[in-house]
Amino acid sequence: MIFQEQQRLHYSSNRGTPSCQGTPSCQGTPSCQETSSWQGTLSWLSFRPALAWSAILAFALMMALGILAGVGGGFLRLLFPVGAVAVGGLLYARYSLLYVGFTWWIWFLAPLVRRLIDQQSGWQDPSIVLLAPPLVTLISAVTLLRYLPSAHLRGGGPFILCFAGVLYGFLIGLVQNSVAGTVVALLNWLPPLLFGFHLFIHWQEYPAYRQTIQRTFLWGVMMMGGYGIWQYLIAPEWDRFWLTNAVDTNVFGYPEPLGMRIWSTMNSPQPFAAVMMAGLILLLSSRERLKFVATGAGYLSFLLTLARSGWLSWGAALMLYFPSLKSHLQVRLLVTLMIMALLVVPLASIEPLASEIVPRLESLSDTQEDGSYQARLEGYNELLGEALNQGMGRGLGTVVESDYLGSNDSSILTFLFSLGWMGTVPYLTGMLLIFFKLFQGAEAQIDPFASAARAISFGIFAQMGLNVAMIGVVGMVLWGFLGMGLAASRYHTHQKFVHSKTINHAFSPIV
Repeated sequence: MIFQEQQRLHYSSNRGTPSCQGTPSCQGTPSCQETSSWQGTLSWLSFRPALAWSAILAFALMMALGILAGVGGGFLRLLFPVGAVAVGGLLYARYSLLYVGFTWWIWFLAPLVRRLIDQQSGWQDPSIVLLAPPLVTLISAVTLLRYLPSAHLRGGGPFILCFAGVLYGFLIGLVQNSVAGTVVALLNWLPPLLFGFHLFIHWQEYPAYRQTIQRTFLWGVMMMGGYGIWQYLIAPEWDRFWLTNAVDTNVFGYPEPLGMRIWSTMNSPQPFAAVMMAGLILLLSSRERLKFVATGAGYLSFLLTLARSGWLSWGAALMLYFPSLKSHLQVRLLVTLMIMALLVVPLASIEPLASEIVPRLESLSDTQEDGSYQARLEGYNELLGEALNQGMGRGLGTVVESDYLGSNDSSILTFLFSLGWMGTVPYLTGMLLIFFKLFQGAEAQIDPFASAARAISFGIFAQMGLNVAMIGVVGMVLWGFLGMGLAASRYHTHQKFVHSKTINHAFSPIV
């Protein structure tokens, strides 16, 4: 059994990520952990398997050269989603671990690619470039079709409830709203669910998926955090161009150095803050040597988003994460937090950073003077009564309209207006059943990643009253880590069963 597990986690022609981490023979050995940390951090430099990396690098090179050479925007706008889907399809079919990492990176970088193309070729809204992330994620619908007949037997019943809720909203939307608007809304709602189901259903490969996601977010936090700081200090031309055309108010700041709320490679501060929250929680248990570099850039850019819902989400995740660990892991976490504070607090105290961050932090304790908080209250007072009367809902594609609330300021209102009670009840029931399973298990005490996945999911869920947390990239964080948390539960339950069976067999009398 140990040999089989080791074989599954090492490189093979149909996987593509080396790992001994998480195997019984390696787990807990200092020399193994040190070697894995150092070699694993830079393992992607080996560019194996060759076919997968050739496809990824060829795609990246074509896009980079096209942007640098100023190739026609129409061609590049089409090339990006088509190329991303082609590469994603190859990876899904033959290198499933690389598919997971590639999908996250497409979500991380697609908005930046859109801005670079628009800055050269002219503003276009909506942009087909932004179709790349949901389309790449939709490839995992093959997983749903393959396992749907047996999903309930494999523990996937909660996901089926959520899919049913979305399908209901889609059908109502086709009747009550425009077909185009309903289909676009489906591309926001469905991919996160599919991705979470894909991660969960492959629970046998949980250790390898865990390692892939940890390293994806390590590099993601470091690169996106660094770009975010540079964005704040320099205000690149493509970001200023986008801000001038896309946002009518100064809610994102002003298109000038030291004047913007940063959103790094993404479309707005809130999604960026959600991704950074997840990455920063994961870094707390990371053994990678680059984690302190990523931490400095990550926390500083996280603060510069000025996204208070993201900060509250991080606080909620941390409060759940810390008590779930064993005492020795809690001590290690405290040491990590102190080191991170020593890195970040001095930087955040320097002007002009302090004048941006400190007042925003202070507003968390003074809601009476918080205009955004008061506006949300007014919006709920205006719309909540109407929303609670939405038995059938208005379908996907419905936009929450209010003088006080933005269309993405409330999951509660979005649920009720889009799905009605008919779709909201199965969706939330499925989600809460997954949370119940995650809180019921004891794997969080022995597996810091499982504990982090549960905490991250809870942190995003805590934003339900402040943001639309189940769609787009924020939904990817929510459902991606719900899927990984449920996969961890199944994996560790199976390992306990195999272990007990092995012991019973070893001590059984020989006849």
